[in-house]
Amino acid sequence: MKTIRIVGVPEHFNLPWLMAIEEGAFEKQGIDLIWTDVPEGTGKMSSMLMTDEADMAVILTEGIIRSIIEGNPCKIIQEYIASPLFWGIHVGAKSNFQELNELNGKIAAISRYGSGSHLMSYVNAENESWDLENLKFNVINTIDGAVVSLTSGTSDYFLWERFTTKPLVDKGIFRHLGDCPTPWPCFVIAASDKSLKKNDAIIKTILEIINNYTAEFKSIPSINKTLSNQYQQELEDINSWLQLTEWSQAQISKKTVEKVQETLKNLNLIPHKFGLEEILTNL
Repeated sequence: MKTIRIVGVPEHFNLPWLMAIEEGAFEKQGIDLIWTDVPEGTGKMSSMLMTDEADMAVILTEGIIRSIIEGNPCKIIQEYIASPLFWGIHVGAKSNFQELNELNGKIAAISRYGSGSHLMSYVNAENESWDLENLKFNVINTIDGAVVSLTSGTSDYFLWERFTTKPLVDKGIFRHLGDCPTPWPCFVIAASDKSLKKNDAIIKTILEIINNYTAEFKSIPSINKTLSNQYQQELEDINSWLQLTEWSQAQISKKTVEKVQETLKNLNLIPHKFGLEEILTNL
């Protein structure tokens, strides 16, 4: 058996991985795929790839591209989710904020610098024509940290995947003020250069297996009920999410990589752009 360590967020996007592991799909091919949930998100996962705590990651597109440009020795090996991520913009339910424009210059809770919640705060500010110099951040690590921070008032607003945070809105902990969808496909699969050098054939097999699962995922009988039960979400919210979400079984497009880099550069989040061969690899 060959051990491969993979990390991802504990969200409904990644249920195909958990199902494939539980059903022994990787084990049958001699692969011990060890999945670790990382609730801190993309910033933490990028760090884990860099420090050899993980071999692969299911990770936000913009976050891993920025991390690679900053020197993280890894590559995108495939697009995973072909549709945008709908980032909900949330405030504490008891806060005085009622409109999105009231958040200009206020403190954004972020899981980590370099995370999606950090980078998308810039995208949202650009969409709203806010002065990017006025953005302020408070690191809260996880969604639980955001609950504490928004409730206590140490942060003013928080961007996180809309459907994951919906239960907190339903419970009257957060209030939802709007959405900021990513202008590109949201999740990719990345692998460290070290793991690609040692295990390229095994990683290729892993992709073949997960692609079989994701291609059929939506057609699994009662998958909406399974998702609803596993992630404690209302069935109607899961149905909406399934309609909005498309899995991919191909490499991310060059056009997308260029668009992400152009956006990050315009927001002064990267100093320069990389060539495609420095970001992507095909197995």
